Amino acid sequence: MKKVVIATKNKGKLAELEAPLKELGFLVETLPYDYPEIEENGTSFEENALIKARFVCSDLHCIAIADDSGLCVDCLQGAPGIFSARYAQDYPLLEGETKDEANNRKLLDVMKDVPDEKRQCAFHCAMAVVFPDGKEFVVHKTWEGRLLFEGRGQNGFGYDPLFFDEALQLTGAEMAKSVKMGRSHRAKALQAVIEMFRETFQSPEK
Repeated sequence: MKKVVIATKNKGKLAELEAPLKELGFLVETLPYDYPEIEENGTSFEENALIKARFVCSDLHCIAIADDSGLCVDCLQGAPGIFSARYAQDYPLLEGETKDEANNRKLLDVMKDVPDEKRQCAFHCAMAVVFPDGKEFVVHKTWEGRLLFEGRGQNGFGYDPLFFDEALQLTGAEMAKSVKMGRSHRAKALQAVIEMFRETFQSPEK
């Protein structure tokens, strides 16, 4: 059985990525809690995904999958973009507030005077796969939507409560996991990676 390491400690990402890979017969592991942080100093989602996947593949000598994803708001010239996870690092956390909640709070503050018709946005995901033999593969997928004026829903993570899917009339945080896996940027990227795995390995055991 071939091992794949998902280069993340994010439980939300793990929940979305793990099951489809296990269904293909791969042994799926994630980074341990005490694994050193990998500096993401790229200038694009693709560069950051490759930085993480290359590091983990080289360090652990196995297939590594890494993604870099974020929310890009049209009227903010693509911000928060690759800085989505640390967008509110200049915002002191309120008592009991998580980093995700602080990021959402800052984005709402920045967007408070922007009218509904100018709040278009999209989630972006670049997913990189690096093999020990040096082969690499990167896909980039998006999920189009609109930014709400307040959060809705209890599911998901990150900016999901603010991201409104026009077709389904739901936020990412209002969707059941099974529904989100059919719509999201990360799900689309993972599906492309799964297809690549099927083409590369007739069977994971080989």
